[in-house]
Amino acid sequence: MNPIEVGERLGRWSSGRGPLHVLLSARLRQLIDEGELPPGEPLPPDRALASALAVGRSTVVAAYELLRQDERIVRRQGSGTQVAGATRARRQTTGAPVFLHLLEPQDGVILLACAAPDRPPPELADAYARILPALAAISGDIGYHPTGHPVLRRAIADRYTQRGIHTDPDHILVTNGAQQALSLLARAFLTPGDRVLVEAPTYHGALEAFREQAAVLQALPIGLSGLKAAARQHRSALAYVISTFHNPTGSVLSPLTRRTLVEICVAAGITLIDDEVLSDLGFPGEQVPPPLAAFGDSVMSVGSLSKTVWAGLRIGWVRAPQFAIARLARLLAVHDLGGNIPAQLAAADLLPRLQPLAKRWAVEREARHDHLRAELARHLPGWDVPPVRGGQTLWVRVPRGDGTSFAQAALRHQVAVLPGNGLDASGHSAEYLRLHFLASPDELTEAVRRLAAAWRAYRPPAFPVPAPAALTV
Repeated sequence: MNPIEVGERLGRWSSGRGPLHVLLSARLRQLIDEGELPPGEPLPPDRALASALAVGRSTVVAAYELLRQDERIVRRQGSGTQVAGATRARRQTTGAPVFLHLLEPQDGVILLACAAPDRPPPELADAYARILPALAAISGDIGYHPTGHPVLRRAIADRYTQRGIHTDPDHILVTNGAQQALSLLARAFLTPGDRVLVEAPTYHGALEAFREQAAVLQALPIGLSGLKAAARQHRSALAYVISTFHNPTGSVLSPLTRRTLVEICVAAGITLIDDEVLSDLGFPGEQVPPPLAAFGDSVMSVGSLSKTVWAGLRIGWVRAPQFAIARLARLLAVHDLGGNIPAQLAAADLLPRLQPLAKRWAVEREARHDHLRAELARHLPGWDVPPVRGGQTLWVRVPRGDGTSFAQAALRHQVAVLPGNGLDASGHSAEYLRLHFLASPDELTEAVRRLAAAWRAYRPPAFPVPAPAALTV
Protein backbone atom coordinates (compact mmCIF):
# COMPACT_ATOMS: atom_id res chain seq x y z
CA MET A 1 0.00 0.00 0.00
CA ASN A 2 1.50 3.32 -1.04
CA PRO A 3 1.88 6.32 1.31
CA ILE A 4 -1.13 8.22 -0.07
CA GLU A 5 -3.42 5.20 0.38
CA VAL A 6 -2.27 4.73 3.97
CA GLY A 7 -2.65 8.45 4.62
CA GLU A 8 -6.20 8.42 3.28
CA ARG A 9 -7.18 5.43 5.41
CA LEU A 10 -5.87 7.16 8.51
CA GLY A 11 -8.73 9.66 8.35
CA ARG A 12 -8.59 12.51 10.87
CA TRP A 13 -5.83 10.83 12.88
CA SER A 14 -3.94 14.05 13.72
CA SER A 15 -6.89 16.13 14.91
CA GLY A 16 -6.85 14.59 18.40
CA ARG A 17 -4.82 15.59 21.45
CA GLY A 18 -1.41 14.27 22.29
CA PRO A 19 1.96 13.76 20.61
CA LEU A 20 1.71 13.09 16.89
CA HIS A 21 3.59 9.80 17.04
CA VAL A 22 1.16 8.48 19.66
CA LEU A 23 -1.87 9.57 17.60
CA LEU A 24 -0.38 7.99 14.49
CA SER A 25 0.42 4.68 16.16
CA ALA A 26 -3.05 4.57 17.74
CA ARG A 27 -4.82 4.98 14.41
CA LEU A 28 -2.55 2.47 12.64
CA ARG A 29 -3.19 0.02 15.50
CA GLN A 30 -6.94 0.52 15.04
CA LEU A 31 -6.72 -0.16 11.30
CA ILE A 32 -4.66 -3.30 11.96
CA ASP A 33 -7.04 -4.59 14.62
CA GLU A 34 -10.06 -3.94 12.38
CA GLY A 35 -8.43 -5.83 9.50
CA GLU A 36 -8.20 -2.79 7.22
CA LEU A 37 -4.43 -3.32 7.25
CA PRO A 38 -4.35 -7.14 7.09
CA PRO A 39 -1.51 -9.43 8.16
CA GLY A 40 1.40 -9.29 5.75
CA GLU A 41 0.38 -5.89 4.35
CA PRO A 42 3.53 -3.87 3.57
CA LEU A 43 3.63 -0.40 5.10
CA PRO A 44 5.36 2.59 3.48
CA PRO A 45 8.97 3.44 4.33
CA ASP A 46 9.44 6.00 7.10
CA ARG A 47 10.42 8.89 4.88
CA ALA A 48 7.71 8.30 2.27
CA LEU A 49 4.92 8.11 4.84
CA ALA A 50 6.29 11.16 6.66
CA SER A 51 6.14 13.15 3.41
CA ALA A 52 2.57 12.05 2.68
CA LEU A 53 1.49 13.03 6.21
CA ALA A 54 3.50 16.30 6.31
CA VAL A 55 5.29 15.26 9.50
CA GLY A 56 8.90 14.71 10.41
CA ARG A 57 10.44 11.31 9.77
CA SER A 58 11.02 10.92 13.50
CA THR A 59 7.23 10.94 14.04
CA VAL A 60 6.77 7.92 11.78
CA VAL A 61 9.82 6.13 13.21
CA ALA A 62 8.48 6.59 16.76
CA ALA A 63 4.98 5.45 15.76
CA TYR A 64 6.32 2.35 14.05
CA GLU A 65 8.44 1.58 17.09
CA LEU A 66 5.37 1.65 19.35
CA LEU A 67 3.59 -0.73 16.98
CA ARG A 68 6.64 -3.01 16.84
CA GLN A 69 6.72 -3.16 20.64
CA ASP A 70 3.00 -4.08 20.57
CA GLU A 71 3.85 -6.82 18.03
CA ARG A 72 1.44 -5.27 15.52
CA ILE A 73 4.15 -4.83 12.87
CA VAL A 74 7.45 -6.42 11.89
CA ARG A 75 10.46 -4.34 10.81
CA ARG A 76 13.46 -5.99 9.18
CA GLN A 77 16.51 -4.36 7.69
CA GLY A 78 16.28 -4.67 3.92
CA SER A 79 12.75 -6.10 4.01
CA GLY A 80 10.84 -3.02 5.09
CA THR A 81 7.86 -2.82 7.43
CA GLN A 82 4.75 -4.97 7.31
CA VAL A 83 1.77 -5.88 9.46
CA ALA A 84 2.54 -8.86 11.70
CA GLY A 85 1.05 -12.25 10.89
CA ALA A 86 0.74 -14.53 7.90
CA THR A 87 -0.41 -12.88 4.68
CA ARG A 88 -4.06 -13.44 3.81
CA ALA A 89 -6.30 -11.98 1.16
CA ARG A 90 -9.08 -9.61 2.20
CA ARG A 91 -11.45 -7.51 0.11
CA GLN A 92 -10.48 -3.88 0.58
CA THR A 93 -13.00 -1.28 1.69
CA THR A 94 -12.97 2.30 0.44
CA GLY A 95 -10.07 4.58 1.26
CA ALA A 96 -11.67 7.70 -0.22
CA PRO A 97 -11.09 10.55 2.27
CA VAL A 98 -14.56 12.05 1.95
CA PHE A 99 -16.25 8.76 2.91
CA LEU A 100 -13.86 8.27 5.82
CA HIS A 101 -14.62 11.79 7.06
CA LEU A 102 -18.31 10.86 7.24
CA LEU A 103 -17.44 7.87 9.43
CA GLU A 104 -15.46 9.94 11.93
CA PRO A 105 -17.15 11.25 15.10
CA GLN A 106 -17.90 14.95 15.43
CA ASP A 107 -14.68 16.39 16.84
CA GLY A 108 -14.64 20.12 16.15
CA VAL A 109 -13.04 19.79 12.72
CA ILE A 110 -14.59 22.10 10.12
CA LEU A 111 -15.45 19.90 7.15
CA LEU A 112 -14.78 21.65 3.86
CA ALA A 113 -14.42 18.18 2.34
CA CYS A 114 -18.06 16.99 2.39
CA ALA A 115 -20.35 19.17 0.27
CA ALA A 116 -24.09 19.10 0.96
CA PRO A 117 -26.69 21.29 2.72
CA ASP A 118 -26.28 20.88 6.47
CA ARG A 119 -29.94 21.26 7.47
CA PRO A 120 -33.33 20.33 5.97
CA PRO A 121 -35.31 23.28 4.62
CA PRO A 122 -38.79 24.01 6.04
CA GLU A 123 -40.27 22.88 2.71
CA LEU A 124 -39.24 19.30 3.52
CA ALA A 125 -41.09 19.26 6.84
CA ASP A 126 -44.12 20.77 5.07
CA ALA A 127 -44.01 17.98 2.48
CA TYR A 128 -43.99 15.32 5.20
CA ALA A 129 -46.99 17.01 6.84
CA ARG A 130 -48.93 17.02 3.56
CA ILE A 131 -48.34 13.31 2.85
CA LEU A 132 -49.48 12.06 6.27
CA PRO A 133 -53.13 11.52 5.22
CA ALA A 134 -52.02 9.52 2.17
CA LEU A 135 -49.63 7.50 4.33
CA ALA A 136 -52.37 6.78 6.86
CA ALA A 137 -54.72 5.66 4.09
CA ILE A 138 -52.37 3.03 2.61
CA SER A 139 -53.99 -0.41 2.50
CA GLY A 140 -53.14 -3.58 0.62
CA ASP A 141 -49.54 -2.47 0.03
CA ILE A 142 -46.71 -4.14 1.94
CA GLY A 143 -44.42 -1.25 1.00
CA TYR A 144 -41.82 -3.15 -1.03
CA HIS A 145 -41.21 -1.26 -4.27
CA PRO A 146 -37.72 -2.13 -5.59
CA THR A 147 -38.11 0.25 -8.53
CA GLY A 148 -39.50 3.01 -6.33
CA HIS A 149 -43.01 4.09 -5.33
CA PRO A 150 -45.15 4.68 -8.43
CA VAL A 151 -46.09 8.18 -7.28
CA LEU A 152 -42.44 9.26 -7.10
CA ARG A 153 -41.51 7.56 -10.37
CA ARG A 154 -44.33 9.49 -12.04
CA ALA A 155 -43.19 12.78 -10.44
CA ILE A 156 -39.60 12.30 -11.63
CA ALA A 157 -40.75 11.28 -15.11
CA ASP A 158 -43.02 14.35 -15.32
CA ARG A 159 -40.09 16.57 -14.37
CA TYR A 160 -38.05 15.28 -17.32
CA THR A 161 -41.03 15.65 -19.63
CA GLN A 162 -41.46 19.27 -18.55
CA ARG A 163 -37.82 19.84 -19.52
CA GLY A 164 -38.59 18.62 -23.03
CA ILE A 165 -37.45 14.99 -22.60
CA HIS A 166 -40.50 12.72 -22.87
CA THR A 167 -40.19 10.18 -20.07
CA ASP A 168 -42.48 7.42 -18.81
CA PRO A 169 -42.32 6.10 -15.22
CA ASP A 170 -41.00 2.79 -16.63
CA HIS A 171 -37.80 4.69 -17.51
CA ILE A 172 -37.20 5.68 -13.86
CA LEU A 173 -35.59 3.71 -11.02
CA VAL A 174 -35.60 5.29 -7.55
CA THR A 175 -32.48 4.70 -5.47
CA ASN A 176 -31.17 5.47 -2.00
CA GLY A 177 -29.30 8.54 -3.25
CA ALA A 178 -27.13 9.06 -6.33
CA GLN A 179 -24.22 7.06 -4.90
CA GLN A 180 -26.35 3.92 -4.88
CA ALA A 181 -27.41 4.72 -8.43
CA LEU A 182 -23.78 4.89 -9.58
CA SER A 183 -22.92 1.68 -7.75
CA LEU A 184 -25.85 -0.11 -9.40
CA LEU A 185 -24.85 1.12 -12.85
CA ALA A 186 -21.31 -0.08 -12.28
CA ARG A 187 -22.50 -3.51 -11.15
CA ALA A 188 -24.96 -3.78 -14.03
CA PHE A 189 -22.70 -2.76 -16.90
CA LEU A 190 -19.12 -3.55 -15.86
CA THR A 191 -17.10 -6.72 -15.52
CA PRO A 192 -13.53 -6.87 -14.19
CA GLY A 193 -11.10 -5.35 -16.67
CA ASP A 194 -13.70 -3.27 -18.53
CA ARG A 195 -12.54 0.19 -19.50
CA VAL A 196 -14.34 3.30 -18.18
CA LEU A 197 -13.69 6.76 -19.61
CA VAL A 198 -13.78 9.41 -16.88
CA GLU A 199 -12.97 13.09 -16.60
CA ALA A 200 -9.86 14.16 -14.71
CA PRO A 201 -10.73 15.37 -12.15
CA THR A 202 -14.22 14.09 -11.35
CA TYR A 203 -16.52 12.95 -8.54
CA HIS A 204 -14.61 10.61 -6.21
CA GLY A 205 -17.70 8.49 -5.46
CA ALA A 206 -18.01 7.48 -9.10
CA LEU A 207 -14.35 6.47 -9.23
CA GLU A 208 -14.86 4.32 -6.12
CA ALA A 209 -17.93 2.64 -7.64
CA PHE A 210 -16.05 1.78 -10.85
CA ARG A 211 -12.96 0.56 -8.99
CA GLU A 212 -15.11 -1.73 -6.85
CA GLN A 213 -15.99 -3.59 -10.05
CA ALA A 214 -12.27 -3.83 -10.93
CA ALA A 215 -12.69 -1.56 -13.94
CA VAL A 216 -9.76 0.06 -15.76
CA LEU A 217 -10.10 3.85 -15.57
CA GLN A 218 -8.94 5.93 -18.52
CA ALA A 219 -8.70 9.62 -17.66
CA LEU A 220 -9.62 12.29 -20.20
CA PRO A 221 -9.79 16.09 -19.84
CA ILE A 222 -12.95 17.70 -18.46
CA GLY A 223 -15.81 17.25 -20.89
CA LEU A 224 -14.27 13.95 -22.05
CA SER A 225 -12.22 15.82 -24.64
CA GLY A 226 -10.50 13.26 -26.83
CA LEU A 227 -13.35 10.76 -26.46
CA LYS A 228 -13.46 9.91 -30.16
CA ALA A 229 -9.77 9.03 -30.32
CA ALA A 230 -9.99 7.05 -27.06
CA ALA A 231 -12.97 5.10 -28.39
CA ARG A 232 -11.03 4.22 -31.56
CA GLN A 233 -7.96 3.13 -29.63
CA HIS A 234 -9.63 0.81 -27.10
CA ARG A 235 -13.05 -0.67 -26.59
CA SER A 236 -14.71 1.03 -23.62
CA ALA A 237 -17.78 -0.14 -21.71
CA LEU A 238 -18.78 3.11 -19.98
CA ALA A 239 -18.18 6.83 -20.16
CA TYR A 240 -19.01 9.01 -17.16
CA VAL A 241 -19.42 12.78 -17.34
CA ILE A 242 -20.71 15.56 -15.09
CA SER A 243 -22.10 17.87 -17.73
CA THR A 244 -23.46 20.71 -15.59
CA PHE A 245 -21.63 22.48 -12.72
CA HIS A 246 -18.94 19.87 -12.82
CA ASN A 247 -17.65 18.47 -9.53
CA PRO A 248 -15.11 19.81 -8.62
CA THR A 249 -14.41 22.57 -11.19
CA GLY A 250 -17.93 23.99 -11.73
CA SER A 251 -17.65 23.90 -15.54
CA VAL A 252 -20.69 23.53 -17.83
CA LEU A 253 -20.57 21.76 -21.20
CA SER A 254 -21.95 23.57 -24.24
CA PRO A 255 -24.94 22.17 -26.16
CA LEU A 256 -22.66 21.29 -29.10
CA THR A 257 -20.27 19.34 -26.83
CA ARG A 258 -23.22 17.48 -25.30
CA ARG A 259 -24.58 16.45 -28.69
CA THR A 260 -21.13 15.36 -29.86
CA LEU A 261 -20.53 13.22 -26.75
CA VAL A 262 -23.82 11.40 -27.24
CA GLU A 263 -23.19 10.81 -30.94
CA ILE A 264 -19.69 9.43 -30.33
CA CYS A 265 -20.89 7.07 -27.60
CA VAL A 266 -23.79 5.80 -29.72
CA ALA A 267 -21.47 5.15 -32.66
CA ALA A 268 -18.88 3.38 -30.48
CA GLY A 269 -21.40 1.36 -28.44
CA ILE A 270 -20.35 3.03 -25.16
CA THR A 271 -22.87 3.41 -22.35
CA LEU A 272 -22.87 7.11 -21.41
CA ILE A 273 -23.72 8.18 -17.84
CA ASP A 274 -24.68 11.82 -17.27
CA ASP A 275 -24.39 12.81 -13.59
CA GLU A 276 -27.05 15.50 -13.14
CA VAL A 277 -26.92 15.77 -9.35
CA LEU A 278 -25.64 19.36 -9.47
CA SER A 279 -27.61 20.53 -12.50
CA ASP A 280 -30.14 22.54 -10.46
CA LEU A 281 -27.45 24.46 -8.58
CA GLY A 282 -26.95 27.44 -10.87
CA PHE A 283 -26.57 30.87 -9.34
CA PRO A 284 -29.37 33.43 -9.90
CA GLY A 285 -29.97 34.12 -13.58
CA GLU A 286 -27.76 31.25 -14.77
CA GLN A 287 -29.24 29.33 -17.72
CA VAL A 288 -28.10 25.76 -18.28
CA PRO A 289 -28.18 23.68 -21.48
CA PRO A 290 -30.48 20.65 -21.81
CA PRO A 291 -29.36 17.37 -20.21
CA LEU A 292 -27.47 14.90 -22.36
CA ALA A 293 -30.62 12.76 -22.50
CA ALA A 294 -32.15 15.46 -24.74
CA PHE A 295 -29.66 14.40 -27.44
CA GLY A 296 -30.17 10.63 -27.26
CA ASP A 297 -32.47 8.09 -25.59
CA SER A 298 -29.58 5.77 -24.74
CA VAL A 299 -28.07 8.17 -22.16
CA MET A 300 -28.36 7.05 -18.54
CA SER A 301 -29.01 10.05 -16.30
CA VAL A 302 -28.39 10.06 -12.55
CA GLY A 303 -30.17 12.57 -10.32
CA SER A 304 -30.69 13.25 -6.63
CA LEU A 305 -32.30 15.61 -4.12
CA SER A 306 -29.30 15.53 -1.78
CA LYS A 307 -27.80 18.80 -3.03
CA THR A 308 -30.96 20.75 -3.82
CA VAL A 309 -32.87 19.77 -0.66
CA TRP A 310 -30.88 17.87 1.97
CA ALA A 311 -28.45 14.95 1.97
CA GLY A 312 -30.48 13.27 4.73
CA LEU A 313 -33.34 12.85 2.24
CA ARG A 314 -31.89 9.77 0.57
CA ILE A 315 -33.68 10.06 -2.74
CA GLY A 316 -31.86 9.49 -6.01
CA TRP A 317 -32.79 8.04 -9.37
CA VAL A 318 -31.69 6.71 -12.72
CA ARG A 319 -33.42 7.69 -15.97
CA ALA A 320 -32.55 5.12 -18.63
CA PRO A 321 -34.02 2.88 -21.35
CA GLN A 322 -36.58 0.42 -20.02
CA PHE A 323 -34.34 -2.63 -20.48
CA ALA A 324 -31.66 -0.99 -18.34
CA ILE A 325 -34.16 -0.06 -15.62
CA ALA A 326 -35.34 -3.68 -15.49
CA ARG A 327 -31.77 -4.94 -15.08
CA LEU A 328 -30.97 -2.37 -12.41
CA ALA A 329 -34.16 -3.24 -10.52
CA ARG A 330 -33.24 -6.93 -10.39
CA LEU A 331 -29.83 -6.05 -8.95
CA LEU A 332 -31.31 -3.60 -6.47
CA ALA A 333 -33.94 -6.05 -5.24
CA VAL A 334 -31.24 -8.42 -3.99
CA HIS A 335 -29.70 -5.69 -1.80
CA ASP A 336 -32.75 -3.59 -0.95
CA LEU A 337 -36.35 -4.83 -1.25
CA GLY A 338 -37.61 -1.27 -1.28
CA GLY A 339 -36.81 2.27 -0.23
CA ASN A 340 -38.26 4.46 2.48
CA ILE A 341 -41.88 5.00 1.35
CA PRO A 342 -42.65 8.06 3.56
CA ALA A 343 -39.50 9.74 2.21
CA GLN A 344 -40.47 8.85 -1.36
CA LEU A 345 -43.99 10.24 -0.92
CA ALA A 346 -42.56 13.42 0.57
CA ALA A 347 -40.12 13.72 -2.34
CA ALA A 348 -42.96 13.26 -4.82
CA ASP A 349 -44.88 16.05 -3.09
CA LEU A 350 -41.83 18.30 -3.03
CA LEU A 351 -40.60 17.90 -6.63
CA PRO A 352 -43.24 20.12 -8.28
CA ARG A 353 -42.64 22.77 -5.57
CA LEU A 354 -38.83 22.95 -5.82
CA GLN A 355 -38.51 26.23 -7.72
CA PRO A 356 -38.92 28.69 -4.79
CA LEU A 357 -36.52 26.62 -2.67
CA ALA A 358 -33.99 26.41 -5.51
CA LYS A 359 -34.13 30.20 -6.07
CA ARG A 360 -33.60 30.97 -2.39
CA TRP A 361 -30.79 28.44 -2.08
CA ALA A 362 -29.13 29.86 -5.22
CA VAL A 363 -28.94 33.33 -3.67
CA GLU A 364 -27.42 31.91 -0.46
CA ARG A 365 -24.88 29.78 -2.30
CA GLU A 366 -23.72 32.65 -4.49
CA ALA A 367 -23.24 34.85 -1.42
CA ARG A 368 -21.24 32.11 0.33
CA HIS A 369 -19.19 31.49 -2.81
CA ASP A 370 -18.30 35.18 -2.96
CA HIS A 371 -17.54 35.26 0.78
CA LEU A 372 -15.19 32.27 0.66
CA ARG A 373 -13.32 33.65 -2.33
CA ALA A 374 -12.94 37.03 -0.62
CA GLU A 375 -11.61 35.43 2.57
CA LEU A 376 -9.15 33.28 0.62
CA ALA A 377 -7.95 36.32 -1.34
CA ARG A 378 -7.40 38.24 1.91
CA HIS A 379 -5.65 35.52 3.92
CA LEU A 380 -4.13 33.31 1.20
CA PRO A 381 -3.47 35.63 -1.75
CA GLY A 382 -1.06 33.21 -3.43
CA TRP A 383 -3.77 30.60 -3.94
CA ASP A 384 -5.46 30.42 -7.34
CA VAL A 385 -9.24 30.38 -6.74
CA PRO A 386 -11.26 30.65 -10.00
CA PRO A 387 -14.93 31.67 -9.58
CA VAL A 388 -17.79 29.42 -10.66
CA ARG A 389 -21.38 30.15 -11.72
CA GLY A 390 -23.01 27.30 -9.86
CA GLY A 391 -22.46 24.06 -8.02
CA GLN A 392 -21.01 23.96 -4.54
CA THR A 393 -17.22 23.67 -4.75
CA LEU A 394 -14.09 25.62 -5.65
CA TRP A 395 -11.13 23.96 -7.36
CA VAL A 396 -8.15 25.64 -5.71
CA ARG A 397 -4.54 25.46 -6.83
CA VAL A 398 -1.86 25.89 -4.17
CA PRO A 399 1.40 27.58 -5.23
CA ARG A 400 3.77 25.08 -3.62
CA GLY A 401 3.79 21.60 -2.21
CA ASP A 402 0.87 19.28 -2.87
CA GLY A 403 -2.73 18.97 -1.77
CA THR A 404 -2.30 15.58 -0.11
CA SER A 405 0.38 16.60 2.37
CA PHE A 406 -1.21 20.02 2.96
CA ALA A 407 -4.54 18.33 3.76
CA GLN A 408 -2.72 16.52 6.57
CA ALA A 409 -1.30 19.82 7.83
CA ALA A 410 -4.76 21.38 7.67
CA LEU A 411 -6.19 18.56 9.81
CA ARG A 412 -3.79 19.52 12.57
CA HIS A 413 -5.43 22.95 12.49
CA GLN A 414 -8.91 21.41 12.72
CA VAL A 415 -10.10 21.85 9.14
CA ALA A 416 -10.65 19.06 6.58
CA VAL A 417 -10.13 19.69 2.87
CA LEU A 418 -10.19 17.29 -0.05
CA PRO A 419 -6.86 16.85 -1.90
CA GLY A 420 -7.05 16.76 -5.68
CA ASN A 421 -5.23 13.45 -6.14
CA GLY A 422 -8.21 11.43 -4.98
CA LEU A 423 -10.46 13.04 -7.59
CA ASP A 424 -8.15 12.47 -10.53
CA ALA A 425 -7.74 9.00 -12.02
CA SER A 426 -4.56 10.16 -13.76
CA GLY A 427 -2.98 11.32 -10.49
CA HIS A 428 -2.19 14.71 -12.09
CA SER A 429 -4.10 17.04 -9.74
CA ALA A 430 -1.64 16.87 -6.87
CA GLU A 431 -1.44 20.67 -6.54
CA TYR A 432 -5.20 21.11 -6.12
CA LEU A 433 -7.69 21.16 -3.26
CA ARG A 434 -11.46 20.98 -3.38
CA LEU A 435 -13.24 23.33 -0.97
CA HIS A 436 -17.00 23.65 -0.65
CA PHE A 437 -18.73 26.96 0.08
CA LEU A 438 -21.97 25.68 1.66
CA ALA A 439 -21.10 26.47 5.27
CA SER A 440 -22.28 29.64 7.00
CA PRO A 441 -20.21 32.80 6.42
CA ASP A 442 -18.91 32.70 10.01
CA GLU A 443 -17.80 29.06 9.62
CA LEU A 444 -16.18 29.81 6.28
CA THR A 445 -14.30 32.73 7.83
CA GLU A 446 -13.04 30.53 10.66
CA ALA A 447 -12.10 27.76 8.22
CA VAL A 448 -9.97 30.16 6.17
CA ARG A 449 -8.32 31.50 9.32
CA ARG A 450 -7.32 27.93 10.21
CA LEU A 451 -6.18 27.19 6.66
CA ALA A 452 -4.00 30.31 6.69
CA ALA A 453 -2.42 29.20 9.97
CA ALA A 454 -1.83 25.72 8.51
CA TRP A 455 -0.29 27.25 5.38
CA ARG A 456 2.12 29.35 7.43
CA ALA A 457 3.26 26.24 9.29
CA TYR A 458 3.26 23.98 6.22
CA ARG A 459 6.58 22.73 4.91
CA PRO A 460 6.27 20.90 1.58
CA PRO A 461 7.81 17.42 1.43
CA ALA A 462 11.51 17.30 0.63
CA PHE A 463 10.64 15.11 -2.37
CA PRO A 464 7.34 14.72 -4.25
CA VAL A 465 4.61 12.64 -2.69
CA PRO A 466 4.06 9.72 -5.11
CA ALA A 467 0.80 9.67 -7.05
CA PRO A 468 -1.57 6.72 -6.56
CA ALA A 469 -0.50 3.77 -8.67
CA ALA A 470 -2.42 2.01 -11.43
CA LEU A 471 -5.17 4.57 -11.75
CA THR A 472 -4.97 5.15 -15.48
CA VAL A 473 -3.75 3.51 -18.66
